[in-house]
Amino acid sequence: MIPQIICVVGPTATGKTKMGVALAHRFGGEVVSVDSMQIYRGMAIGTAAPTPEEMEGIPHHMVGVADPAESWSVARFVSEADICVQDILRRGRRPILVGGTGLYLESLIRGTDFAAGSADGETRQRLQQRLEQEGVGPLLAELRAIDPGSAARLHPSDEKRILRALEVWYETGETITQHDRRTRQQPPRYQAAYIGLSFQDRAQLRRRIDLRVDEMVRQGLLEEVQALLAAGLPPTATAWQAIGYKQFLAAADGRCTVTEAIEEVKLRSRQYAKRQLTWLRRNPDIHWILWGEEPNFPQGLQNATEYLTALGLR
Repeated sequence: MIPQIICVVGPTATGKTKMGVALAHRFGGEVVSVDSMQIYRGMAIGTAAPTPEEMEGIPHHMVGVADPAESWSVARFVSEADICVQDILRRGRRPILVGGTGLYLESLIRGTDFAAGSADGETRQRLQQRLEQEGVGPLLAELRAIDPGSAARLHPSDEKRILRALEVWYETGETITQHDRRTRQQPPRYQAAYIGLSFQDRAQLRRRIDLRVDEMVRQGLLEEVQALLAAGLPPTATAWQAIGYKQFLAAADGRCTVTEAIEEVKLRSRQYAKRQLTWLRRNPDIHWILWGEEPNFPQGLQNATEYLTALGLR
């Protein structure tokens, strides 16, 4: 049988952490965070990582497990998170996947088989040197001969994916088109029951996001950014690309005011929430719970419990 897991999804600031903890209590589960930035240590405020109080004694996995100077690929995240999921299942507990990073969640559930290669691998380095010496033209022409389907889909300026497609071919002897087709045909690794959280009125979601940002600032987001700088986190680190950190790094460097940074974080967060919803709406299996003006968690938990119980989860 395919193992059953529960997924709590939705845009930012909709109460996923609280719902995940409540469902873990109800179904004997443990939480696995599926958030591309909550993995980093020292970034709890800006990523809204759950506090010990919010965890309510429920074990949480994949939170604060990486140094901010590291750059994690989706393949590495899935590999590490799947170890957690397998361990939870082995102990007879229920994995509760909570988060808003859609690609990471989808890849974890499907058990996506990622093609070989890495950013610091010998093949990638050799291709990168060729790119610098020859330009992208000859590389794209080579890809067109090897994998015309992939070459046709890629824009000539998309150097990263052109290099990746060539790398997969050189590492495996299989084109990335063939690899992707084969992995899509594989059955999913887990049977997922989805609970989606959002608001009936988009304006309420925007208001909640703005309040969330204000609370992050009150808790010390600027000080968290300054602490990362003091610890020597290089400006090229992937962690700085997280919403909140990028803007407050500019404030710490004097490139904008704190007020300007706050407004930019709110804007970027609202845009991100819109992208999250667009991604999630592709999935017809999500059981949506839409809040009114404020989240009603007792009612939402009852709704989610009835739905999951009807699916056979105990």
